[in-house]
Amino acid sequence: MDIRGRRQSSNIEDRRGMRPVRTGVGLSLGGVLFLVVLSLLGINPLPFLGVATQAPETQMQESTQPYQESPQEAALREMTAVVLADTEETWNAILPQYGVQYAEPTLVLFNGVVQSGCGTAESAMGPFYCPLDQKVYIDMSFYNDLSQRFGAPGDFAQAYVIAHEVGHHVQNLAGTAEKVHAAQQRAGKVEANELSVRMELQADCYAGVWAHHAARSRQLLEAGDVEEGLNAASAIGDDRLQKMSQGRVVPDAFTHGSSEQRVRWFRKGMETGSLEACDTFSARQL
Repeated sequence: MDIRGRRQSSNIEDRRGMRPVRTGVGLSLGGVLFLVVLSLLGINPLPFLGVATQAPETQMQESTQPYQESPQEAALREMTAVVLADTEETWNAILPQYGVQYAEPTLVLFNGVVQSGCGTAESAMGPFYCPLDQKVYIDMSFYNDLSQRFGAPGDFAQAYVIAHEVGHHVQNLAGTAEKVHAAQQRAGKVEANELSVRMELQADCYAGVWAHHAARSRQLLEAGDVEEGLNAASAIGDDRLQKMSQGRVVPDAFTHGSSEQRVRWFRKGMETGSLEACDTFSARQL
């Protein structure tokens, strides 16, 4: 990607260097993890807040010393801020056409552990969007995991991850997340998982819509970027991750979609630039 001289978003909250402190009463670790998983799936966890066990609350304490980032981290932070700014350009232009005012999300940078509106999350959970505070959370060490562990290197692969989480924000603003959660409450486990897959694939498609406009309107993409994005979508498909973690694939347990599905929907959004093309909930075949 060509990010030289481009605007960086001011909606960045840097919490790197902050550490957890136990104070008062709040959610138990099990309750927190449950709520974070819901937010990772794009589900509004608010209705579940009352079922979590009470335990010491985790608050974040800022370090007395400014966080000392490496040159590599500084470059990743700049890339992240440029990509977030470019998603703002896209969605500020598109959503009002559908009667939805785009409220720009905040992107929180953290390392190790973070306190979100959906509970306490660790970096091992990967990037996620919390609908309760409308913030995207990223530990930039995930970019290294994406490259080294999942075999998806490149700055556009990293941009795809950001755009996917912003896609969940779009779903939240549009009311899709709330409708899906209500439907999941009435569904069995297999049906609820399928709804989650449709939700995630739509976020992939929305990431593709952003890529379409970033390339056509602002010439952000360079040669090879499209391939990096498609490779990233493939690298984190449920079938591939299940194979890596448990040696077998269980389609009924998919929550994000197979590698082939994620690539296909990301490509569809990227080729069309159209929200109508991203209607995964009406699609007979994913």
